[in-house]
Amino acid sequence: MLEEFIHVPRVAYFSMEVALRNEIPTYAGGLGVLAGDMVRSAADLMLPMVAVSLVSRSGYFRQEIDTQGLQVELAESWEPQLWAQSLDAKVAVTIEGKPVWVSAWLYVVEGHSGGRQPVLLLDTDLNENEPKDRELTNCLYGGDPAYRLKQEIVLGIGGVRLLQALGFDIFHYHMNEGHSALLGVELLRRYTYPAENIREGDSHYDIPRIRKMCSFTTHTPVYAGHDSFDYTLVTAILDGTIDLVLIKQFAGEDGLNMTRLALNLSEYINGVAKSHADVSSKMFPGYKMHAITNGVHPYTWAAQSFSTLYDTHIPGWCHEPELLTRAECCVSDEDIWNAHQQAKMRLIERVFALTGVSLNPNIPIIGFARRMTAYKRPDILFADIERLKNIANHQPFQIVMAGKAHPSDKEGKALIGELHQHLQSLVGIIPSAYLANYDLTIALDLISGSDIWLNTPLRPYEASGTSGMKAALNGVPSLSVLDGWWIEGCIEGVTGWAIGDKDTQNGGTSIALYDKFEQVVLPLYYQENKSGWIKVMKSAISKNASYFNSHRMMRRYLIEAYTR
Repeated sequence: MLEEFIHVPRVAYFSMEVALRNEIPTYAGGLGVLAGDMVRSAADLMLPMVAVSLVSRSGYFRQEIDTQGLQVELAESWEPQLWAQSLDAKVAVTIEGKPVWVSAWLYVVEGHSGGRQPVLLLDTDLNENEPKDRELTNCLYGGDPAYRLKQEIVLGIGGVRLLQALGFDIFHYHMNEGHSALLGVELLRRYTYPAENIREGDSHYDIPRIRKMCSFTTHTPVYAGHDSFDYTLVTAILDGTIDLVLIKQFAGEDGLNMTRLALNLSEYINGVAKSHADVSSKMFPGYKMHAITNGVHPYTWAAQSFSTLYDTHIPGWCHEPELLTRAECCVSDEDIWNAHQQAKMRLIERVFALTGVSLNPNIPIIGFARRMTAYKRPDILFADIERLKNIANHQPFQIVMAGKAHPSDKEGKALIGELHQHLQSLVGIIPSAYLANYDLTIALDLISGSDIWLNTPLRPYEASGTSGMKAALNGVPSLSVLDGWWIEGCIEGVTGWAIGDKDTQNGGTSIALYDKFEQVVLPLYYQENKSGWIKVMKSAISKNASYFNSHRMMRRYLIEAYTR
């Protein structure tokens, strides 16, 4: 199977996590889902790529909610042999002065038009390795800093070496976040100038060549989210295998900052939305920061009812999602509403099956699902419970929420408990549910079956966000703070609604939310003739879904980053 992939020059796309399918839990959240969408679009468009990630045999974690409304983390292991092909090639990386062997599993993503993209899932669970080294590719984002650094050695250095051992012809390397930045160190070893061409004092590394071969996408507008390792730890783990003086030149004197390493060894650098590129330019001055706004994979994130609708009225939308601009003129209001109600009933059925909560298909559903952490502010909706109840008394609505908190994020886990308390206080007044273990299938039902997609991040910490893009693909308008992609996607009252404006102080977000929800959004939904609401649904499809998709995103990466 591998033979079909190794004779065509390819882009190597490195990501610590990648969402391939629900049964393969090699992702934690948005970063991995984006990576999966990129690979799926590359397959659809037949763009030559090979993705490199970790096998993460123990997955991220399975979330359960206990009787107190608190998150409980359970192991979510998977068996690679059921879904992927074991590859024979093995390479070694040096960790703590000894070789650690790395192999891989091959998973193939198949596109609609016959395109096939290989994904290599790196694995150290080999007989040649000591027990503690066999566990390095077990837990996604698990362990202490030493474990994380070792994982990033396996991903960056081991990934480059394994691609070479397998015979891949790589013409460009794309780092999705800084986790794989050590691939640049491996390329430094590979590309040097002949000794006779080096003048005294010059570097013998062909740095211009390496930079031309590398692109880097940063996703994190928070300093704490960028991996940095103390050089004492780096020396202990990589002693004798790296030029520490050189690494400090690229990664910083204070510590091995993986983002700075990636920035300094990449010619093309981008943020994941226009606003995020601006924020990143201020975080890391002196680098030219481009912007390629994220997108979502059209076929994956369209509910079956909408996929069938588009196939009937907008043939070719899967390959050319820009054709969705025709939704406003080529699809009737009745057909749009029927497709939405089918998706809504599917969500209602899932909510009942998972929670026992019965929802009404004739009452609007607010959907909210994000990684549960402080800056996402999932509790904003409940800032004034009495006002929320009062709104519901006059204009009924329902609430469905979901999301995991990182096991070490105590504040995020506490938020989940608080949300359950709030939802419990609304029993008998506002039908509400919290769906445990948010995954790809729950996500599809929730984003397509909601009537309103709510997003309340603390500005400017929303790098992009993609959940609202998925909602738009299903005609679900967003009610969102103006941050990330929504600054580009929001046409007030046309594609959805902004909560406040860019000058609204973050402390006033809840008041702005209640005002917009009570005075604009719900009155439009409850108009006797649904034409005004359906017009917004159509605009969300024609103006947002047609643009904020991973096909457009991949075409831009190809032209602007990979083949410039």
